[in-house]
Amino acid sequence: MDGAMPINWQLTVDSADPHEQADFWAEALGYVVEDHDAFIGGLIEQGLLAESDYKVRDGRRVFCKGEGIHHPDDPAERGAPKRRILFLKVPESKQVKNRLHMDLSVGPERREAEVKRLERLGARILARVEEPEGIHVTMADPEGNEFCVQ
Repeated sequence: MDGAMPINWQLTVDSADPHEQADFWAEALGYVVEDHDAFIGGLIEQGLLAESDYKVRDGRRVFCKGEGIHHPDDPAERGAPKRRILFLKVPESKQVKNRLHMDLSVGPERREAEVKRLERLGARILARVEEPEGIHVTMADPEGNEFCVQ
């Protein structure tokens, strides 16, 4: 990269219910649902956030528009670099196949147990694929977004 610094990134996923999606994917990946209660409290105190912009969920204030999750080893501070997925509320439902999806690499010895665990969390199996280059299970999360377990 010619001496350039690595780029921090987050994956943003359009969602009908960002909080349910964050809960599912945090559990699926072993990630942490971000806690923005104190940040929201500060915005309220400054008069920068309307009551319609947040709600109380599981005893903490959350933004109505979205919910983020991150890797448990990454810093919790807002703005700190992290492996992050942000689920944003959008009015339209999913229409077509994903152009981008996650592959959860658990290995052949754990694949079936992981598929069963993800089904208990609300995912469903779309296809079992056996190809010369490998075996994987294509699944859909609770909102129909495809991902693979390999």
